[in-house]
Amino acid sequence: MFFQTIANVFRIKELRNKLLFTLAMLAVYRIGFWIPLPGVNQEMLVQFFTRAAGEGSAVGRVAQYVAIFSGGSFGQSTIFGLGIMPYITAAIIFQLFGSVSPALKKLKEEGPAGQQKITEYTRYVTVGLCLVQAVGWLSYITSQGLVYPQWANNPLWWATSIAALTAGTVFLMWLGEQIDRFGIGNGVSLIITAGILTGMPGAVLKVIDNFDPTAPEKMGWMHIILLAGGFVLVVAGSVIMTVAQRRIPVQQAKHTRGRRVFGGQRSYLPLRVNHGGVMPIIFASSLMIFPSVVFGALHDSVPQGEQIGWYYETVRWLNDAFQMGEFPYVVVYIGMVYFFSYFWITVQFNPEEMSKQLRDHGSFIPGLRPGPRTAEYLETVMERITYVGAAFLAVIAVLPMVVNKGLRVDFVVTQFLGGTGLLIVVSVALDFLQRVEANLLMRNYAGFLGGSDDGRGPRMRGSR
Repeated sequence: MFFQTIANVFRIKELRNKLLFTLAMLAVYRIGFWIPLPGVNQEMLVQFFTRAAGEGSAVGRVAQYVAIFSGGSFGQSTIFGLGIMPYITAAIIFQLFGSVSPALKKLKEEGPAGQQKITEYTRYVTVGLCLVQAVGWLSYITSQGLVYPQWANNPLWWATSIAALTAGTVFLMWLGEQIDRFGIGNGVSLIITAGILTGMPGAVLKVIDNFDPTAPEKMGWMHIILLAGGFVLVVAGSVIMTVAQRRIPVQQAKHTRGRRVFGGQRSYLPLRVNHGGVMPIIFASSLMIFPSVVFGALHDSVPQGEQIGWYYETVRWLNDAFQMGEFPYVVVYIGMVYFFSYFWITVQFNPEEMSKQLRDHGSFIPGLRPGPRTAEYLETVMERITYVGAAFLAVIAVLPMVVNKGLRVDFVVTQFLGGTGLLIVVSVALDFLQRVEANLLMRNYAGFLGGSDDGRGPRMRGSR
């Protein structure tokens, strides 16, 4: 059945062209990561960030975090070095301010024209963020001696490198828009997913290199079984929680016109259990970088001869406690995930507006009066299911660190057992499959997510 569905995908000309166009654009995206910036000592750069990642320093953690959205690695400075992250940051800024800024609210209410204006503003902010991040990145690698001396003090090199990094991000932004128009799936999300999945072959090779059943310090068969089983369970759980909904029954009011009665239909209002998606983990992991940076700087600022007394002991304890995987770090991380889960629904979920829309459409929740009582009920339900969704996000967020510490498995491998990357891949894969499914069902073909046994497409509920 699965292979028959694959054949159906390529049998439909329009769907086949969209799929091939999407793959071609992703191939162009990956080619850009092999075009290096001039003047950067690539060999020293690889050694520097490999060492930083192995030591678990703040620089290594920042590099691993940014690599999720850049699709590459700070171990290779290329024209796509900033990735798509500046555009994502700009989009998040406008999404957050869209709920509190009257001007942005007014633009949203204008429909497609207003949304086009917001997209235009997002692009301008993206360029500004690219310039700031490019200057910061080039300044950092220059201070670490990773740029050839004859280039580091050349203004022309600074101008061309900043322009190349900015143009790389703008090109990726344009590439995502082309996938949206002529391909299939969300372009920016597919670019991020492609970047994440490129790290999977390296993780597999790392497992193979560390596999030796005869050596106690190496990975054995039990480690392999636990990793494979954990990966399957985590992916299955992520799929379930991504699509999980709390369905609120909604009744449409009846209207009598002459001798005919309209309405009276029953439907439901779907509330996602994981309403925040991957955003709470992104916010939490971003902020959790700062304690290790601050405490690490305080620890290193103490002179060699003064490393005694309560001040040094306190700073040393805080520096050790807020290393990735330590118990205080994990507890604070979980608390941050819960905080941002509720913060996100406070910003994005508006029960008053939802209640008003139900009333305007002549619908109501059985047993509840339209208006404030309905809004209060929706808010209560959302708070309760968010508690469950935040618990799921917390488990997904800390699982890679727990496996890394408990089983002494490299973080390059354990990051595929949870965290931001896994949730992004699962969400994008589900969205991609649903889009392909919709194209197949329009042409009466069976899809990936279920269909009739006779191959004539899914049987509609209630049909004979």
